[in-house]
Amino acid sequence: MSTEEQVASHYTRGSLEATILGGLTASGKDIEHLSIDDLAGVDEFHLGRREATVEFAKDLDLLDGMRLIDIGSGIGGSARYIASEYGCIVTGVDLTEEFVNVANALTARCGMTMQVSFHQASALALPFADESFERATLIHVGMNIEDKASLFAEIRRVLKRGGRFGLYEIMQVRDGAVPYPMPWAMTPETSFVCSPMTYRQLLKGAGFTVEFEQDRSALAIRMAQEMRASAANGGQGLSLGALMGPRAAERMGNVSTSVGGGLLAPIEMVAKAD
Repeated sequence: MSTEEQVASHYTRGSLEATILGGLTASGKDIEHLSIDDLAGVDEFHLGRREATVEFAKDLDLLDGMRLIDIGSGIGGSARYIASEYGCIVTGVDLTEEFVNVANALTARCGMTMQVSFHQASALALPFADESFERATLIHVGMNIEDKASLFAEIRRVLKRGGRFGLYEIMQVRDGAVPYPMPWAMTPETSFVCSPMTYRQLLKGAGFTVEFEQDRSALAIRMAQEMRASAANGGQGLSLGALMGPRAAERMGNVSTSVGGGLLAPIEMVAKAD
């Protein structure tokens, strides 16, 4: 099994849409007419979740009508938020077929199919012509991709000159052994966490100039604490663990401990296509 096949298998649940819709129904939502706020608790898996997306999007200089590609789009939460809030035309790409199917289904239930669409493809072989987009985003994806040089070169290919590429990735910020399992990998074989310096060097080599960098650890830690407090108080609705699958609590605990201890950090970078 190739690395990409292993990654897709890791994220595939088989009943993800039914689990989400069941949870939404139980919480009193009208699943035939959903809003992005109805989905905010379940459709963004990255550290900091919706609040992180809000802060990230502010740094991308987004304008109404811009074409944006979201690579590794998951079930579409960030893409739908950006489209709704900024009026962008968003194309999502993900390796995992189930994620793509669920993303399109939820987008239809939000009435956003004219503005947001999702496609199954490898981030290393994007099915789009050169210079198709004005913005690109990558949110918690690079940890599963070993060949980041090819990844960034492919993103540069589909991005117009002068366009912006925003990434929000978990990076290793000091020496030490990364504990497994993690949310993105059960073992080290499909985990390729790198340092911020490596990201900067590879971005430069692919034709980007990094213009902005921000460590979002404080936000991620605060949001994790709020989620734990909500769960302890009997918070309603679907938990992220229910969507993640096996050993979810252990996986989330490992990443929280690693960020809290300064081994890993969710880092935001914004780079300009030269």
